[in-house]
Amino acid sequence: MFNLKKLFLTQCSNKKLEINDNQLIIIELLIKFYKKCFKKPFFKNLFLKKIIKKGFYLMGDVGVGKTMLLDFFYENLEFKKKRFHFNEFMINFHNFVHENKQDSIESFVRELKNKYELLFFDEFQVTNIVDAMILGKLFETIFKENLKIIITSNTKIENLYKDGIQREQFTPFIRMMKNMCHEHELIIKQDYRKSKSNTHDRFFYPLNEESNFKINQMFRKLTKEKKHEIKKLSIKGREFLIKDYFEKIARFDFSELCDRNIGSEDYIEIAKSCKLVVIENIPNFNDQNINKQQRFITLIDIFYENKIFLITSSISSLENFDSAQSLKLPFKRTLSRLHELTSLKIKLI
Repeated sequence: MFNLKKLFLTQCSNKKLEINDNQLIIIELLIKFYKKCFKKPFFKNLFLKKIIKKGFYLMGDVGVGKTMLLDFFYENLEFKKKRFHFNEFMINFHNFVHENKQDSIESFVRELKNKYELLFFDEFQVTNIVDAMILGKLFETIFKENLKIIITSNTKIENLYKDGIQREQFTPFIRMMKNMCHEHELIIKQDYRKSKSNTHDRFFYPLNEESNFKINQMFRKLTKEKKHEIKKLSIKGREFLIKDYFEKIARFDFSELCDRNIGSEDYIEIAKSCKLVVIENIPNFNDQNINKQQRFITLIDIFYENKIFLITSSISSLENFDSAQSLKLPFKRTLSRLHELTSLKIKLI
């Protein structure tokens, strides 16, 4: 860990990645966090009542390398640890609550404590009142059990769940996070996901015969000699059908994925069954179809986490998408991820 900075520089050199001074500052701050939280002192000062912060909260704009930095830190820690996309973590919690009615939060956190010393929450965000009302007690218990956490987010702690319903009940959580976490911002102007090396473009627009022809041509090539079937997924007793399924390649209309009452659990199961997904007829978004946009944001987050290659057709270019007012910030992340997932070279083996 003392050579973390040197290891990071070596990795950047080996992978021919650009080295940025602001990223190096974050590496140094992570080293300080490690020394305070994980290294045991030779003696304890019984009179020292200063709170030891147990979290490292890294926020920044889309595509600046937040996840890359904390992934690097995480991989070089020799502790019991677990990495969660935040959507996945909350699904795990709600499933646990469903199965264990009594003392659910404490029991859930104790199970985590028995397995791990460090939790990594990637893409931390609060978008619904159910999670907002739970997080205070949940994270209070996590800190009480002395679990350490590292977090990436596009949002400052003070702006979490901004303009949400009954947000005044969420403010104790914000105060606790500020008190228990080192909060730092990674400022880099460039979105690394939109690098010039990403040239295998599979984002087609507008919605016309030419775009449809290109997708059909690409799809036929990718599925040639692959077996077609109707894939049945079982999700908590519900059945979800993938009608166009060819050995880890699936094709959907946008409405099948985002204009139905489905969500994170369904998208995770789709991601487990696929390596490449075609999504056609993506519309523009506004305050009238905000539910569809929220599902689309969640869908792309989960596909990005699972490294699902995408082919898409849309009414608009990535640069000219509209958004519901309250979703402009998370949707900026979605567009950046769409650029990457429709650009990186396809590897299906």
